[in-house]
Amino acid sequence: MDWFTAPGYWLSRLVFQRALAGVYLVAFLAAALQFRALLGERGMLPIPRFVARVPFRRAPSLFHLHYSDRFFAGCAWAGCAVSAALLAGADSELPLWAGMVLWLIPWALYLSIVNVGQTWYAFGWESLLLETGFLAVFLGNDEVAPPVVVLFLLRWILFRVEFGAGLIKMRGDACWRKLTCLHYHHETQPMPGPLSWFFHHLPGPVHKAEVAANHVTQLLVPVLLFTPQPIATAAASLMILTQLWLVVSGNFSWLNWITIVLALSALRLPTDRRAAPPTPFWYEVVVLAVTALLLFLSYHPVVNMISRRQVMNRSFDPLHLVNTYGAFGTVSRVRYEVVVEGTLDGTPREDSDWREYEFKGKPGDPRYWPRQFAPYHLRLDWLMWFAALSPAYAGDWFGGLVERLLENDRDTLRLLRRSPFPPEEPPRFVRARLFRYRYTSWRELRETGACWERTYVREFLPPTRLAAAQRR
Repeated sequence: MDWFTAPGYWLSRLVFQRALAGVYLVAFLAAALQFRALLGERGMLPIPRFVARVPFRRAPSLFHLHYSDRFFAGCAWAGCAVSAALLAGADSELPLWAGMVLWLIPWALYLSIVNVGQTWYAFGWESLLLETGFLAVFLGNDEVAPPVVVLFLLRWILFRVEFGAGLIKMRGDACWRKLTCLHYHHETQPMPGPLSWFFHHLPGPVHKAEVAANHVTQLLVPVLLFTPQPIATAAASLMILTQLWLVVSGNFSWLNWITIVLALSALRLPTDRRAAPPTPFWYEVVVLAVTALLLFLSYHPVVNMISRRQVMNRSFDPLHLVNTYGAFGTVSRVRYEVVVEGTLDGTPREDSDWREYEFKGKPGDPRYWPRQFAPYHLRLDWLMWFAALSPAYAGDWFGGLVERLLENDRDTLRLLRRSPFPPEEPPRFVRARLFRYRYTSWRELRETGACWERTYVREFLPPTRLAAAQRR
């Protein structure tokens, strides 16, 4: 079928595939380095406990068949290895069917992790990586030109990501309609980056211009993805520039990067490879069947997107094949942070020697300038931001965190930037307090060297010892 392939997208496919493999690599690396404290056999939300109560049909995963920390580590590191091979172009050296199988492996492995990841993996970019990764299986390699319908489906994902995010903003917080949300967002976002302080201090009119540009990029530009070239390339390029602006203004894991990857598939990049080899009939049948399935599954995401009760980041099938997306439908005006402290004193008092645990990404010490971690995802730091919004977000894991801090658990301490206690001398008590954080002004920064100023609000968790933590 002459219409089935798009030979002009050879280079676009190559760039898309290598970039997607890079995101996969980061995702598997984060899983391998963080899972023991979060999901392991002695983790805060152990996978064995989860698979015992949730059936396979609701959360398909290899870990329903078998779980051990060693097996999980093997799957995560295998995902890293396959992703690195794809990044190096191994799929192009294989027959078409074998290249498809190679792309299927990281998708199946990461699906197995996400479906047992519970709260730690309840982020929209997990489903976005899985949905994009599933389509990559059918994009082909050097034996065939890129299929038109798969390129269309990739744009369909990008459209839903951007347009859904635009709609949730217009329907949500009034500050998006008033163009004032960025007066607060850079200060209250989940994990600020090294430049977020400077973005926050941009003039008010600049913030309003940023919001207006965001509305244009998310509500108008996505429609142009389905127009002829070079308009579609211009639209995708504008989206890439917008996402890069977000990359430098905060730490949003790989959300921005996977969106950029999707936009790369819509670019018409110059290529001297025009001849299209014959496409195998079996490949055409498989691709068209998958396309029909994904269009059928798009019904619920579309209904959700146009609904006045639109919800963000929801999967409508256990394989995460077609999902709904969105971010920051509401923007916090005030930043709160949970500060965790421990003491060696046998009787905890207010004047005891309370020492603060320092996290890698979330604000703590007012003098500690935020670092750039994205696209790497610091899962505990992100959940600590949610905990500060409401204790309900921490109900199923915070007690486990406190217990492991009281034990000086090695795997948990690896998730932190610094523990104030030596390995051989764990704290006797741990407590948590809620503080209000705000960015300092230019004058305060010069005088104190601190980028944050914090004010005590209330107790989040009273002083707790090991026996009490184990009862939580």
